[in-house]
Amino acid sequence: MLMDGHTHTELCPHGSGEPVEKMIQRAIDLGMEKYCITEHAPLPPNFKDSYQGSVDGLSEASLEMDQLPEYFELAEKMQAKFKDQVEITVGFEVDYLEGFEDFTRDFLNKYGPRTQENILSVHFMKGTNDKFWCVDNGFDDFQQGFADYLDDPQKIFAHYYQTVQKSVEADLGKYSPQRIGHMSLVRKYQDHFHISDDLDEDNLNLVNDILQKIKKQNRQLDLNFAGLYKPYCNDFYPGKQILRMAEGLYIPLVYGSDAHDIDSVGHGIHLINSLTSY
Repeated sequence: MLMDGHTHTELCPHGSGEPVEKMIQRAIDLGMEKYCITEHAPLPPNFKDSYQGSVDGLSEASLEMDQLPEYFELAEKMQAKFKDQVEITVGFEVDYLEGFEDFTRDFLNKYGPRTQENILSVHFMKGTNDKFWCVDNGFDDFQQGFADYLDDPQKIFAHYYQTVQKSVEADLGKYSPQRIGHMSLVRKYQDHFHISDDLDEDNLNLVNDILQKIKKQNRQLDLNFAGLYKPYCNDFYPGKQILRMAEGLYIPLVYGSDAHDIDSVGHGIHLINSLTSY
């Protein structure tokens, strides 16, 4: 099935503001049979006390709780409007935040029944001062937040994948997301920080443990092409090493453009057959 499994809407505070309706129309023009709307779920109200970094890294990260009615109204309107042209699912991209699992589980228990597909991602991890920092909100936050790990690429990889490991081990309840998002997001600025090395044996073992758990949980991986179009990443997520390992375990791979604008819908989709063996 030709589909886009990871997209956003005009409600996303760090997006383009372009209407999801036109994004869906582009997907239809590309021949897609399925389109997943997965807007960023709200962060815990008290997360700000554990966060350190730029203001916009927090204020522009996600929907606010009071936007949820508007989001569901918009997304469900799109489902109804295009039901005869493309299957549309509605859900969230949910942040894994260590120590805030109860909030996330409660959120999913409340809103999960209205969703069909959800993604679990790591956009924040602990760094300097044992505070949370953004993984993907610019050079300055990455440098300040993770300076202790940047002298060796394998150290920042280990720190990131240990966080991903915790995310897949977390008990997030009945509506726990079925898809793990952009599993190598730590490489978004790899060319700038010179962390483009392959994973070493220890990190490969760590990733293998994560993938074994994903397999056992019957979860999927986000085959996310957004990184190919980031100027300091120039690669897809999760990258060839992890892709080959996931394929070896027959973990389902779901293409996602991670589109925040109209033109990004379907970005790189023609590369799928050259990257994957199924």
